[in-house]
Amino acid sequence: MLRIEMLSTGDEVLHGQIIDTNAAWLADYLFQQGLPMSGRETVGDSLSSLVEILQERSHIADVLIVNGGLGPTSDDLSALAAANACGVELVEHPEWIARMEAYFAERGRPMAASNRKQAQLPANAEMLDNRVGTACGFTLQLNKCRMFFTPGVPSEFKVMVEEQILPRLRQSMTLPEPPLCLRLTTFGTSESDLAAELDGMTLPPEVVLGYRSSSPIIELKLTGPRTQQAAMEQAWERVRSVAGDNRIFEGMVGLPAMLAERLQQQGLKLALSEQFTAGLINLQLQNEAAPLAGGELLPAHCSETLETVLARAQSLAQLTGAQLALAVSAMEGERVSVALHTPKGGIGQTVNYRAARHGLRLRQESVAMLALDMLRRWLNGETVCGKNSWLEIVEVIE
Repeated sequence: MLRIEMLSTGDEVLHGQIIDTNAAWLADYLFQQGLPMSGRETVGDSLSSLVEILQERSHIADVLIVNGGLGPTSDDLSALAAANACGVELVEHPEWIARMEAYFAERGRPMAASNRKQAQLPANAEMLDNRVGTACGFTLQLNKCRMFFTPGVPSEFKVMVEEQILPRLRQSMTLPEPPLCLRLTTFGTSESDLAAELDGMTLPPEVVLGYRSSSPIIELKLTGPRTQQAAMEQAWERVRSVAGDNRIFEGMVGLPAMLAERLQQQGLKLALSEQFTAGLINLQLQNEAAPLAGGELLPAHCSETLETVLARAQSLAQLTGAQLALAVSAMEGERVSVALHTPKGGIGQTVNYRAARHGLRLRQESVAMLALDMLRRWLNGETVCGKNSWLEIVEVIE
């Protein structure tokens, strides 16, 4: 099996000063291509450490993707480390200098002398194009390993992986068929409750059932070879059945995106009034271009009954001309109310937040998800107020 590894570089990554989102993205992207990573490592801005780990992995990995260290500053050491590991000199590439000069000229700025460093690559390297930045990547062979060196800027890194690295791997190697991965996301049930129903179920050969808990949601996924598709789809019906009323969407699109699409399809506009959720619902739906008619953000200390929250939703719908309106109250003690105004009337619920260990941010995300789930249920013609293991319903108005 092809052994693919990633090496992240930089003191800021090693010391946790920034989150290594590139590593998470690459692991998921390669998995979707049928190329699961075998390992990941991180090293700081030390030339000797970089050289040592490149030489070490060159005897173990078939492919190593090195991320970061291609900038113009003194702590950008990847090209020099690669040259030292291979025992070759750095060679300047005039064609890349010309590209960088044109890049800066288009932005009305002169290129700094320090940027010439980005055109200096190991003599045995092939340059990789970067159409969105100034750091070209490069690839070379060291012992048994094909190494790819990439910029750390996420937008540049992703483009280089998709446009430069994966095509080269496909040309030079026989790659496996991507796996089949069935996913669904639940809200309102616990991982342990799901596992109690699903662990031990009979699965087709080479098929794995996985859980990913990311409060307030839990994702279930069934992964296996495409040759087992029919058997996997049969097993998936059991997973769907266990998720039941708590299944909020399937696939990777996400609930806000799904709601935006449904609202647009049905020609409906939505207004929002938020207190405890502090604009989080608005942010999620705006990011997916949902048809919002307007809204308001109220102080989180206002005290309201469920009837008042329902009246606020109705008033906002009338004011904005929206067919639908969601309103979230403040949280008093452990209680919070959510109301949905629809053309057929109002529906509201007050819940008691029973998970005392949850911090403010998670509580806000959970209540925002509760509101979005109420909207989803109404759009689907389902019972609007569902069951939730840590949000106890104490009052419902329909």
